[in-house]
Amino acid sequence: MATTTAAQRREADRAAYDAFLAACPSRMVLDRISDKWVGLLLAALADGPKRYSELGRRVAGVSPKMLTQTLRGLERDGLVEREVTAAVPVRVDYRLTPLGAGLHRAVLHVKDWAEAHVEEVLAARDRYDSRADTESG
Repeated sequence: MATTTAAQRREADRAAYDAFLAACPSRMVLDRISDKWVGLLLAALADGPKRYSELGRRVAGVSPKMLTQTLRGLERDGLVEREVTAAVPVRVDYRLTPLGAGLHRAVLHVKDWAEAHVEEVLAARDRYDSRADTESG
């Protein structure tokens, strides 16, 4: 009976990942990256490290609680790293890891698409809502 190494088992598991299956761990990754704050924070960090307060100002509408939760999740997933510098007051900077930079490139395409097609989406919503109003009334 042949034995397999941990690396071989991980590789076999990786080949079997299928996000359409409920138990697939890749669903956790999809859950993380589909959050609106994640995409915006990745974009905000793309041009270099930022302090917590800078991120809060750059990403309009994010509450301090959501900013903290999202940054902690990104750090836990290896997408962002946090650097604490001893100063008065303490300075905390966030930056993308290489893994986070790779994800940012993918998310950037979605962000750019959304900005380029927002008018079309809004027009489609108006058409849909008009039809729904007519059909229900």
